[in-house]
Amino acid sequence: MDIQTRAVQVRHEPLSRGGRPLSVPIVQSSAFAFDSAAELAEAMGGPDGAYVYSRRGNPTVRALEQTLAGLEGGAAAIAFASGMGAISGVLLALLRPGDHVIAGRCLYGGTYSVLTDLARRHGVDVDHISGDDPAEFARLVRPRTRLLHLETITNPTGQVPDLAGLLTEAARHGVLTMVDNSLASPVLCRPIEHGADVVVHSTTKYLAGHSDVLGGVAVFADEGLRDRVWPRTVELGACADPFAAWLTLRGLPTLPLRIRQHCAGAELLARRLTGHERVAAVHWPWLPDHPSYDRARKLLDGGGGMVSFDLTGGREAGRAFIERVRVARLALSLGGVETLVTHPASTSHRELDDAALAAAGIGAGTVRMSVGIEHPEDLWADIQAALIES
Repeated sequence: MDIQTRAVQVRHEPLSRGGRPLSVPIVQSSAFAFDSAAELAEAMGGPDGAYVYSRRGNPTVRALEQTLAGLEGGAAAIAFASGMGAISGVLLALLRPGDHVIAGRCLYGGTYSVLTDLARRHGVDVDHISGDDPAEFARLVRPRTRLLHLETITNPTGQVPDLAGLLTEAARHGVLTMVDNSLASPVLCRPIEHGADVVVHSTTKYLAGHSDVLGGVAVFADEGLRDRVWPRTVELGACADPFAAWLTLRGLPTLPLRIRQHCAGAELLARRLTGHERVAAVHWPWLPDHPSYDRARKLLDGGGGMVSFDLTGGREAGRAFIERVRVARLALSLGGVETLVTHPASTSHRELDDAALAAAGIGAGTVRMSVGIEHPEDLWADIQAALIES
């Protein structure tokens, strides 16, 4: 079935009697009672057994895990309290001191910070690559290389890596791969279909889509890898809350429709911003002059809902612009139904020093706009007015 249909087909367990509810029930219980000690002991064995304690598993959370695994084409999933919980949980479960990680050069600031911390405090070596050439990855591989981490669409520059080529090269060297698919969603790309071992999301963003929930998920191509990671994530304790899982499930059926509108609005704004006298550059991967255009057209089923652009006045022009918009709102997140703007160098990527910002292609005057589902002409009028004032 098409993903527009599959997004509505939420998987959840039937009730013991009566009809099946259309909406997944919220099982807001921290623990579950048993009739025998033997049954309780057996239930403690793994992630797919009977429910014992909601840090280890919960019916509402499991419905979210199974649904997202299905949308991404994975075998199993683990839901987390946030996207950074998912990323940190997988990294901490798979890496040991002395291991080596290869990651994209332009990373979400929180991911960059976690990798930097692992390098400083735990002796995990990290190298960064452009993502344009599998040979660049091959030159850096060592015997202790354990993981390749990529983003389907980088935040905020919209770079799209040679995903299939890099994943194939990593598999050839026996290196596990993790792809952050938050900005594309499974509507635009499903990295497991291209060979990824793990796909992570901040479900806070497009999957939930309404700026009312924090969450994350890791989807695994292989159930055995999920079983390796699961005990460490239980110990970490960054588990998804049942109500947060329910809110995310409520948002999923409209995901394909929302993504379609996000992409349409982003395209109109990106094309009109191109050539504006106050705009030095526009970053949207489906623009013909974007460095990733050819790869993006092959890999993605749409250009995505995030547009970034560099203002000619630098840092002060960027800050002035985000304070002057009125329809768009100044807020840190992305992927919700409302349009949000932010200044990455001082917010989402503040962990990066000037050299790292420059290497990632983020300028002092870069503005990131997460295009919502408002009418694009209203958004364009808002942008024009803010540009004139700045």
